[in-house]
Amino acid sequence: MLKQKLAPKNKLSQTLRSWLPILQANIEDLKENLDEFSKENPFINIKENVNTQANNKNYIDYFYKNSTQAQNLQHMAITQKSVYEILNEQIIPPLFPTEKSQKIAYKIIECLNHEGYFEFDEELLKEWSQSEIENVRLRFKFLEPIGVGAKDYKEAFLFALDNLDINNELYEFCKILIKDFENIGSYTKEKLYKEAIVLIRKFSIPPFIEYFEDSRQIVPDIFIFRENDEIKVKINDEYYPEIFLETDGMSHEFLSAYIKEAKNLIDALAMRKATLYKIGLMIVEYQYDFFLGKEIKPMTLKNIADDLERNTSTISRAIANKYLSCERGLIPLKDFFTIALDENGETSNTSVKEFIVNLIKNESKKKPLSDLKILELIQKEFKIDIGRRTITKYRKQLDIGSSSERKKIYELEGAK
Repeated sequence: MLKQKLAPKNKLSQTLRSWLPILQANIEDLKENLDEFSKENPFINIKENVNTQANNKNYIDYFYKNSTQAQNLQHMAITQKSVYEILNEQIIPPLFPTEKSQKIAYKIIECLNHEGYFEFDEELLKEWSQSEIENVRLRFKFLEPIGVGAKDYKEAFLFALDNLDINNELYEFCKILIKDFENIGSYTKEKLYKEAIVLIRKFSIPPFIEYFEDSRQIVPDIFIFRENDEIKVKINDEYYPEIFLETDGMSHEFLSAYIKEAKNLIDALAMRKATLYKIGLMIVEYQYDFFLGKEIKPMTLKNIADDLERNTSTISRAIANKYLSCERGLIPLKDFFTIALDENGETSNTSVKEFIVNLIKNESKKKPLSDLKILELIQKEFKIDIGRRTITKYRKQLDIGSSSERKKIYELEGAK
């Protein structure tokens, strides 16, 4: 009798030991994670899903054919985040504060060659003068990857140099070396030569060198899509590897532990899918308006953990490095978990961050808003009690410079 009571608990703990690392792994690394288990168990065979073929087209096509929203979902199953998309995401204030500067920047990106260097295209840039184009192009020195938008390797090195915090003497000597790169060997006896060379060798030039192979790949775990006026949730299980239990009909007693372990692993993978599916359903329930075009509402890990009767640490593992794909794009699951800043739970930190971005976008170029002034405007708008340090933290999270830093950028732009 005692054995019957203890057995289920023992089985569950074994499954959980397998489940937690499988739950935490992102979908791209899932097979590799499962392979670690199979190394110690000769009866487990992990295979790529047969639907996950070159460019992952087969299972994607299957999913789209079986969805009435196929035309809206063609980007959902797997997204290639190219260097051009990464650049486009950086064309935002304060570096590119006006619609005009942003339009020019996007066209400059179209003019980049395969190495990341700028090649003037008269047709693409015909709307603007040379000085307007150059004014915007020079701001590319502050973008990632470093050196992008430069006209050649020498300017790319200079862009990289401008991002270093070094003393003026070393900076000026590095500039001399870069500009006279063809004759760099003639400077070997200079006292700063070795130090300068160490710095220059650290630069990844040409700027697209890290993107010559495959672009960064992001695979969503969850699909959210509308079908027949309903918002539906689907797990990307077609991308999941398959676990095969291969005993060849053997049933010897000594095999039972291996077979049990294999079954636990299969259960663990099923638990991962079930947990993520439930999280997807809860996100839709809490953030329903977001999927209709509105902003994200306050929601914490505890909200989901309580509803699913799980620990917050389990939910944290479940959302780590995982993405949701919907009509509004590819979104990290963690982005749906925001903090309420008011007593009624209506104002999220995301709302405040968006408000900060809009304030900066429309601020005076001659007198940028200080964090204290931003705080004052936020308190007036949202009626919430937060401190100036919180504003500074949010601004840094948004990669927005201080008022003095923004003023320098505006001066570089030539703002009136």
